[in-house]
Amino acid sequence: MSLTRIYRELKRDLNEIEKGIEEAVTSDHPTLHQAGYELLKAGGKRIRPILVLLASHYGDKDDPAVKKAAITLELIHTASLVHDDVIDNAELRRGKPTVKAKWNNRVAMYAGDYIFAKAIDLMADIHDTYANQVVAKAMQEMSIGEIEQIKDQFNCHQNLRKYLLRIKRKTALLMAISCELGAVSAGASRSISRKLYYYGYFMGMSYQITDDILDFVGTEKQLGKPAGSDLKQGNITLPTLMAFRHSDIKEAVMLTLQLDNPSQKDFDHIINLIKQSGAIEVSQEVSTQYLNKAYRVLNDLPNNSATRSFKEIADYIGTRKY
Repeated sequence: MSLTRIYRELKRDLNEIEKGIEEAVTSDHPTLHQAGYELLKAGGKRIRPILVLLASHYGDKDDPAVKKAAITLELIHTASLVHDDVIDNAELRRGKPTVKAKWNNRVAMYAGDYIFAKAIDLMADIHDTYANQVVAKAMQEMSIGEIEQIKDQFNCHQNLRKYLLRIKRKTALLMAISCELGAVSAGASRSISRKLYYYGYFMGMSYQITDDILDFVGTEKQLGKPAGSDLKQGNITLPTLMAFRHSDIKEAVMLTLQLDNPSQKDFDHIINLIKQSGAIEVSQEVSTQYLNKAYRVLNDLPNNSATRSFKEIADYIGTRKY
């Protein structure tokens, strides 16, 4: 399953959005301009603009506010990744050197701030108080999610509830409001926009859990970064939490994370323990449960081409390998 058909059908709109993103990250300052160029060159799936565009089909999809919302949300996502890479000390993103790797942490933080500011500036052109409040609230929640992740780094005593709340804030919320604001900016009904919000939320939860699974089972070529990166950075994700049901694995992970300079061999050992524990399969079941909730929301939406495309996106998330 791939999103090729959807990309093809939305190609003209996505090209316009890509130009809008390029204009937004362009700066007179040479360092900011180069950092923006590098981010664009690294690409991305543009899932959030696609969600906005599809959701707009429940209203007036040609309303100029639709593309502004799509560009805004992709800019917010991009800026959050720049900051993520500083927090995680990541050298690679989508197989390319990160902004912090190419320059330094300070440049990366200000580059992310600059892109956030451009997103807010663009959002101001959408004269809808509710839409602006939704974006502002989401940015606040994303910031809390990042702080919670920092606080829980290397914390092997966190619980499932904290993990789920963290990925809601870090990932699912932006996908949820991408769906909601696509409908709102197109003038769709409140009932439709709220249903789309929940579709995006459930789908986003499944998406992030799948990401966390792939960090253990994917290859560096597929992921664009070394496998097992989350655990090496002290980020305890769902597969690790599920493996902690086995006390010996929890003890092995804690001992490894407490080492001053754990080797790749140390991490390979505990990653194999997690993979052999059945935790990957249990995590996949949790992801599927969220995805099934997303499908149920779609059953309450009009049976049109946008709803069918949303189903294809859910199908893709359920089967994706990178």
